[in-house]
Amino acid sequence: MTSSQSMASLTQLEARPYLENGQISEQFQGQVGIYAIFDAVQDLQYVGYSRDVYLSLKQHLVRQPDGCHWVKLQTIARPSRTVLEETRNAWIAENGALPPGNGDAAEAWTQPVDAKRTMSAAEWEEYKGLDDLAQTKYLKKIARRLEAEILEKLQQRGVQMELRFNPKLKETGLLDLK
Repeated sequence: MTSSQSMASLTQLEARPYLENGQISEQFQGQVGIYAIFDAVQDLQYVGYSRDVYLSLKQHLVRQPDGCHWVKLQTIARPSRTVLEETRNAWIAENGALPPGNGDAAEAWTQPVDAKRTMSAAEWEEYKGLDDLAQTKYLKKIARRLEAEILEKLQQRGVQMELRFNPKLKETGLLDLK
């Protein structure tokens, strides 16, 4: 990692485990930087940049737990969107293929988890027959069920950090960290 405006190529950076002792390294809290996320077999899944690398990595872990096993990252002292975007584009080009999270699966990597997508046909029918207040409660129930599944998957991965979901979003059937 470097803090200069000169950004390393993707191959120059060391892949580090996404989780160390069940945690994302807190040394990146509040750090501006760019990162590349890899799955268990070190295939590139997503390249992004953030004003707080730690929080972004935490969100990605919740949204795509199976895709977050390794990370390469570089922090930057003087934030420059241009430098970050150019580096992201260079890393993607260096990879030789568009990572799923920067292509067809971008929404799954960058947007809150939509619990409505997990509803069965029977659940949709039940939901449609409810009034507005009952629909809100129903969506919250579906979101809580999905939250439990996500937390179980992360617990199996050995995640030890606190993960709090935004309670207001659950009412709309969405899950995102608070």
